Amino acid sequence: MRGLMMDFPLTLPTILERARSEYSRVEMVWRLPDKSVSRYKFGDFYRRARALAEALTLAGMKKSDRVATLMWNHEAHMEAYFGVPVAGGVLHPLNLRLHPSELAFIANHAEDRFLIVDDVLLACLESFRREVNFERVFVVPYCGNPVPAGYENYEDLLATATGKFTYPPIDENDAAAICFTSGTTGRPKGVVYSHRSNVLHTFATALKDTFGIGHQDTVLAVAPMFHANAWGLPYAAVMSGAKLVFPGPHMDAASLLQLMMEEGVTIACGVPTVWLGVYDELERNPGKWKLPRMVTAPCGGSAPPESLIRGLDRHRIHLVHLWGMTETSPLATTGGVRAHMQDWPEEKKYSVRSRQGWAAPFIELRVTRDGKEAPRDATTPGDLEVRGPWVAASYLNAPEEQHRWTPDGWFRTGDVATMDDDGFIRLVDRSKDLIKSGGEWISSVDLENVLMGHPAVKEAAVIGVSHPKWAERPLAVIVLKEGATATPDELREFLAARFAKWQLPDAFVYEKAIPRTSVGKFMKSKLREQYAGWKWE
Repeated sequence: MRGLMMDFPLTLPTILERARSEYSRVEMVWRLPDKSVSRYKFGDFYRRARALAEALTLAGMKKSDRVATLMWNHEAHMEAYFGVPVAGGVLHPLNLRLHPSELAFIANHAEDRFLIVDDVLLACLESFRREVNFERVFVVPYCGNPVPAGYENYEDLLATATGKFTYPPIDENDAAAICFTSGTTGRPKGVVYSHRSNVLHTFATALKDTFGIGHQDTVLAVAPMFHANAWGLPYAAVMSGAKLVFPGPHMDAASLLQLMMEEGVTIACGVPTVWLGVYDELERNPGKWKLPRMVTAPCGGSAPPESLIRGLDRHRIHLVHLWGMTETSPLATTGGVRAHMQDWPEEKKYSVRSRQGWAAPFIELRVTRDGKEAPRDATTPGDLEVRGPWVAASYLNAPEEQHRWTPDGWFRTGDVATMDDDGFIRLVDRSKDLIKSGGEWISSVDLENVLMGHPAVKEAAVIGVSHPKWAERPLAVIVLKEGATATPDELREFLAARFAKWQLPDAFVYEKAIPRTSVGKFMKSKLREQYAGWKWE
């Protein structure tokens, strides 16, 4: 016997329509480059998102055409997050922090047809424009600058809409957006989100034990919208009717705290490096910043230190440690203190809060070791695997990467973790020696391969070393060829042709040899032990 319920599609137009029918008076706020604040209502957002959908359709966008964005967090990016997929297109946010060669590869691999770009980011676009094939480029007048010849004005594009847009037929399993992994070993890989996966992820993101977003909240979206599906915040805020605040390019601690105070922020989402800066500012100027209410701060990207969680509590910012990946949309775990732990000593509760949490609803986690599930004893490490309705089943046009999925359908995250009998996981290592700096991945292998192409370098190994601000930063261990010389500045300049500035090692050390395993591989565990006490200048 089958259930007698309506077959109602889980698609993004339903969420967008809520902005009109239920929350047209809710505000959206964003900072401009000059630090002034602009704002409009969800009703305005609804009309402009639909105008974008119609205008792109009139411009020739067909179902499944990719529309890239190169933008900061603001209202036009929100309009693209909805306007592109509700018209049957596929949104593709480009990570503006990547090296031009990576941006070109990603845009070409995704087969992006159109691009929407901020006027303040045209220099970034020009750095790789000749290597890509955008059919049309629409410039958002974020600073109000004139649109250069060869480009089109975003506002002129919207003006072509008649207001008579009708949603095309959309299957809930149709693609809605693409985000690429960055900094992993080898080329970036595309994760294609469906309407269904984004809608289900939206419900989970709004739950009290995850981000806890409701219509009485004001959400500060610090996490970049070009990173990991914008953490699902555009969809969760619109579905819930929460006031949405964007910092634009102003990510310094003072600017964020000012927004939090002036706009009455109740939820603020960012990576640990953001909160480290905020905590430092609060400690240096305790009399300047007095938050009027407790702010919940969902935090992901890397593990925040327990000292940061404690310190922010003193300033009325409650950090909630979650974990996820681009491949998990990104929410995979929810953190905090369970009901039966409320009477535990404070020391023990802080220890729990510093873990990566337990599986979010509809997400399943397991830790495997030697082909079997590891004991849930909080001490036995193994490979962390995940599955669920908003977890990737494969990468875009990358069949060579299918080994990342087990025969029974679990995604191999590449992380090594332990799990306790409450289901809490704790990440203890990374199986591919990736370095996570400021919430972004850096591939040690890619850096090593390029370094060893330098004429003076015999061997090179790059490891992640603990950093007080960025969680980890890369340290390069160099073995020079006999009689050769190469200064750190020379090596850094050599790498700069292939990597973004933030991906470059912060320090270089010179050794006579790099320790190896019995099969000749670099023994990075020994290097990590050797440089565990490294002091950054």
